[in-house]
Amino acid sequence: MGPSGQWDVRGALAAAGLFRFLHGAGGGCVAPFLTLYLRHLGLPAALVGAVVGAKRLVGAAWAPLGSRYARGHRRGKALVAGSLLCAAGAGLLLALVPAATPRASDANAAPAERLRTATRAAAATTGARPTLAGFGFALPKTDRGAGEGGASTGRHAARPAALAPALEAVRRAAGMPVARSSLFAGLQKEMSGPAAVAVGLADNPEKSLPISESSKFPVFITHPPTAGGAYVSENLSDRSKEAQDVDFGMVQSTIFNDRKHQVFWMVLGAVMLWELLAAPVEWIVDDSLYEYLDFIDATDRYGKLWIWSYLGASGGACGIAVLVDRLNCFLSSNVSCLAVHFYGYALLMMLSLLASIFFPTYVPRKTKHMNKTAKALDLIGSDGQAILFTVTVFLTGVAGSTVQNFLFWQMEDQGSSEMYMGLSVAVGLIAELLLYFFKSKLLRALSSSGTVALSLSCLAAQLLYYSFLRNAWSVLLIQVLSAFSNGALWWAVDLTVDDVATPGMERSLRALLRGLSRGGGASLGSLAGGFVVGSFGLAVLYRACCICLVLWLCMFLIVQSKLPPRKKINYSRLLAADSSDVSDEERESDWLVKAMKDDSFSGSW
Repeated sequence: MGPSGQWDVRGALAAAGLFRFLHGAGGGCVAPFLTLYLRHLGLPAALVGAVVGAKRLVGAAWAPLGSRYARGHRRGKALVAGSLLCAAGAGLLLALVPAATPRASDANAAPAERLRTATRAAAATTGARPTLAGFGFALPKTDRGAGEGGASTGRHAARPAALAPALEAVRRAAGMPVARSSLFAGLQKEMSGPAAVAVGLADNPEKSLPISESSKFPVFITHPPTAGGAYVSENLSDRSKEAQDVDFGMVQSTIFNDRKHQVFWMVLGAVMLWELLAAPVEWIVDDSLYEYLDFIDATDRYGKLWIWSYLGASGGACGIAVLVDRLNCFLSSNVSCLAVHFYGYALLMMLSLLASIFFPTYVPRKTKHMNKTAKALDLIGSDGQAILFTVTVFLTGVAGSTVQNFLFWQMEDQGSSEMYMGLSVAVGLIAELLLYFFKSKLLRALSSSGTVALSLSCLAAQLLYYSFLRNAWSVLLIQVLSAFSNGALWWAVDLTVDDVATPGMERSLRALLRGLSRGGGASLGSLAGGFVVGSFGLAVLYRACCICLVLWLCMFLIVQSKLPPRKKINYSRLLAADSSDVSDEERESDWLVKAMKDDSFSGSW
């Protein structure tokens, strides 16, 4: 509906600020910690990068389409309410995904160590003495004479009945289904013959015996050396230890490989659903508010509403991190502490839903559809500096995604608590807010090109610092540079957009550049970053991104120096009565001159 007397500018801005604060706080509860949660589920870096990359790509593509649908069908408020409600449910659905590892609540233990711990506990429960290769189990000895199967009495074999409880305990601890009838029947069948049980280390110290092929649990049994019918504790040879490591790797791969891929597909589906529901909300709200303010000639106040989103995100990240640290001792071992992030997100989405009731809306008249994306691309392609800035924001999106995705992994490896993680998010956002008060002075002193060069330098310095990170608290110091690497960069880009854009295209150009950076660039960076982390480690990823940014900075400065300066039109001269002071080239290239010429031409008829 159109604006009425009950809405004024102050009330509309207050309602919009409240909604942005609550919605930003909900995003701050989950978005920075999502990759950390996926790590605790047991997913490797490559799969985490694939999930986050798909999320960013879908969000960047679907958000403008959802906003256009809402505007075309004039159901913006209803779609915002439905999206917020369903997004809260989708976030809780993601919190219910089971972990791929036996003990997802133990964040500091690697999957291999968790499995070793589980098997040792099973050994203590069953009292088994023999060794399962790589686990520390021991097989109980059996003295079988020649009359018990034809084997010599000097050999010791494993009784399947004694080994069964240990294997069952291992499978239960690893989260695998226990099918005793098939598992141990096959075990009994394969180990009952004299040829199968008569293999010992007395003659073949490194030979292993498979338990069962049908059991799908390829553990290999290694008999320890014996003397006089008793077990002797001796150090295994180096070759035997290598064999144990190989056997354990096979066990670990078999237990977790399929489970990880199952969890990956569950997480991917939940994240895609969540993003499809949540992504259009911010776009719909922004478009509706801008049209409302444009109708009452108050668009000059629209540009400062992002401050409320930043305040909400910083408060949400800090608040939920402190809460999770305090609740760490009170949650059961079956509930991950990081699931609290999704509960907080759902609560804040419900509060945002209540705030959206008071949100101002305005339904514009139907206008002729125009493909603004194609026109924005044409405007960028027609200006050399705009092309240079476009490539820059894409590359910063690629490099910045590595920080957003894996910085908390680096901090956790250094023993950081979640409180420091939340503070690192808040410090970066607050620093950007404080620098905003000096925005005009910064751009005036350095120009847009100089500001972009400064931003690239600060981002490269941050990445290099992260690669040598030794203390979690020291992240708070370097996060101050986020004010330059993120905030100052986009201020310079917005200044260039104002110079390039024609009337009515400013918002479309900004949306295109942000989508290219946070959608295409961040998606590519997530996919490539996950592969690099899984193959080479976090330090290599950060240093490689730092080197790429430094190289692009050199290229940026060289190309920028070769570009012709952009001519600025003095509009007071254009509006003067005497038009002889303006050159023909300026008149032909300026949109205002064209409009004036068209006006005079139509008036003469």
